[in-house]
Amino acid sequence: MNVCSSRSHSCLPVHVCGKHFTTGTTVRGCMHLVDVAGREKADKPEATGDRLMEATFINKSLSALGDVISSLAQKISHVLYRNSKLTLLLQDALGGQAKTLMFIHVRFHPDRVGETISTLKFAERVSSVELGAAQSNKDII
Repeated sequence: MNVCSSRSHSCLPVHVCGKHFTTGTTVRGCMHLVDVAGREKADKPEATGDRLMEATFINKSLSALGDVISSLAQKISHVLYRNSKLTLLLQDALGGQAKTLMFIHVRFHPDRVGETISTLKFAERVSSVELGAAQSNKDII
């Protein structure tokens, strides 16, 4: 655990609706801006009480996100989105008619080599997922 860690995930969903004045076609979309907390080391001496519980929840949700990504990569029909509030919230952004971009931040510091490698491996797993072509959400009124 470090003092700079946020120890939480942050998600801002942005819903957009637009209407074409000539045709009357309405287009809707949603964009999730997500800051996912990094994996926390539960075996550190500072990881006790509330910090240990926070680390456990963060790691559980990151594992669930990894499981969802693996299921999507393997094209498994039943994806376990309900194993985490994070994956349940992001269900429409991870599968179906979605386009997903993931940016990772790595810190090249000698003390953080393990965390950097773990982050890069996670990014490699994510890059193997093909969600298919996104479709437009149009309502003709």
